[in-house]
Amino acid sequence: MERDNQNSIANSNSLESVNELPTQGLSVTPDTSGSMTEQAPVQVEQVKTASSTHTGNISKKQERFLAFLLSKNLLTTEQWQTLTTEISGPEAKDLELLLVKGEYIKGENLTKAKAEFLNLPYVNLGEIEIKEDILNNISSEVAENYKVICFDKQAKRLSIGLVDPENYHAIEAIDFLAIKNSLQVEYYLISSASFANAFRQYQKFNKEVAGALKQKEEEERLEINEGESDDSSFEDIVRNAPVAKIVNEIIKHAVDSGASDVHIEPMEKDTRVRYRVDGILQATLTLPKNIHDSVIARIKVMSKLKLDETRVPQGGRIRLLVDGKDIDFRVSVMPLMGEEKVVMRVLDTTKGVLTLDQLGFTGSGREVIETNIKKTVGILLITGPTGSGKSTTLYSILNSLNADGVNIVTLEDPVEYFVHGVNQSQIRPEIGFTFASGLRSLLRQDPDVMMVGEIRDAETAELAIHAALTGHLVLSTLHTNDAIGAVPRLLDMGIEPFLLGSVLNVVVAQRLARRLCPYCRKAMNQNDKIVTDLAAQIAAIKIEIVKKSWPEYDPAKPLNIYEPVGCLRCGHSGYKSRVCINEVLDIEDHVKEAIINKHGVITEEDVKANQPFLNVNEDGLIKVCQGITSLQEIMRVMNE
Repeated sequence: MERDNQNSIANSNSLESVNELPTQGLSVTPDTSGSMTEQAPVQVEQVKTASSTHTGNISKKQERFLAFLLSKNLLTTEQWQTLTTEISGPEAKDLELLLVKGEYIKGENLTKAKAEFLNLPYVNLGEIEIKEDILNNISSEVAENYKVICFDKQAKRLSIGLVDPENYHAIEAIDFLAIKNSLQVEYYLISSASFANAFRQYQKFNKEVAGALKQKEEEERLEINEGESDDSSFEDIVRNAPVAKIVNEIIKHAVDSGASDVHIEPMEKDTRVRYRVDGILQATLTLPKNIHDSVIARIKVMSKLKLDETRVPQGGRIRLLVDGKDIDFRVSVMPLMGEEKVVMRVLDTTKGVLTLDQLGFTGSGREVIETNIKKTVGILLITGPTGSGKSTTLYSILNSLNADGVNIVTLEDPVEYFVHGVNQSQIRPEIGFTFASGLRSLLRQDPDVMMVGEIRDAETAELAIHAALTGHLVLSTLHTNDAIGAVPRLLDMGIEPFLLGSVLNVVVAQRLARRLCPYCRKAMNQNDKIVTDLAAQIAAIKIEIVKKSWPEYDPAKPLNIYEPVGCLRCGHSGYKSRVCINEVLDIEDHVKEAIINKHGVITEEDVKANQPFLNVNEDGLIKVCQGITSLQEIMRVMNE
């Protein structure tokens, strides 16, 4: 949010000097389209009169709020009845927590609804960069204590976002400071997530690390000046505050950035920290070379690895609570030429499992998957390169199969998400617990559905086939570039064609492409040759198949193709999050015949002649035409 900042109040009598807050500013809230709209000012008295949240037996306020949500079609009648019953129980219950945890309403939508219910304006600060001088009208201590953020200033009026409009202590403090500084305040309701994102702007990542580095340098200089002997243990050194703070900031910033992996690697003159975000590895931080060993050692301590072992690779795990979320870090330490590199895989175990539709499966492909997972026997395979989202798709399928009457058992390496009601086991090859040995044990666990993280060798493949033949539904992954390639791959492992043809149900191949940022994407000229060529490629696909995936498709209308631009909301990359582009091969009678009688010789032309099949590239092009991703991104993904 770009604003002129007039008459800054950062002086000796300002709020900052006594941890104060001011009051007044132009009311700005984003509407549903993302544009900014003015709203009437909201006075302190209005905030004070908002009735308080009540826990325990249902209060009149809770009744009214539930009725309000029902009237706005944010709850169904059944959900309203369920919540009313639950909140009326003998134990104290937080209605808002129930709404979010039960996934009745997403957090930001709940805050919007609450703001309307309380007659307060709403703003989402999560993706707004607040000017430092405006932010500092409230000290970080006050902001953290009262969960308030100053996000805008116009003349003598400040705009304040607050999480809890019924926190009278916060409002009284603001009232006092506003009067003292001859200011006016305008209040906006913000979500806890919005506050957390805005609060992070007080302490930028590089500033935090720079502060820790400076502290370490000062400590080392002090030791040299005092002539102390270096008799402290290495464990003491790596546990010291500056090194611990640097590692903590690297980890915290990785989670905040949505990184899937963190790379800490020695360079010739320094140490480079890189994050993989949305599949792209990007440099984030440079550290002095002299602290590299201490940082690596600190991570070893946290993951319970051997500090004195630097000759062989080591692997461990760290589990931390970051911003209220349980995060797992799978740590891999690799010895290089004289030094070690660390890669940490970031696994957010609190993330909900997405549906196939949310992942990007549409049309005939999704229908084929949904039909085949209803079968009680057979094998479903997900194929694709490392990092293509295979495990995420398997979790989505597992979640849809999860029910009280179904015994689901998994073998994973590692367990990336915890699914309630599913029996999940992690293999440990170092003690002989492999996919193959684990599969033998799973068969004695009376399973209905078995998920094997990966078919890596002939033994695992044979056991998976055997499990499917004996009345189980088996889900697994395989490393092939396309769905058709899974058949010759399994035959090469020694599986008999007649066995494979009888148990294989469906093969999915997939990649992950970055989604275009909806806030800054730019439409291309409809007369551009790229656009007209793309229209011709889509027109070459059977129209009924295209319309299955994209019901709005009309070959008579020009295509709206978008390209990335970059803005604050997407970190100036032009992309935000990812979508699955995929192909789904239904192992129907014609394919089974080819497996059994033609030794797995299957062509895409034969498949398309007998089923509504889209290959990965075609599915990607359709998503380009839908404005989900860009042509450049599909070309990048397909060329990897």
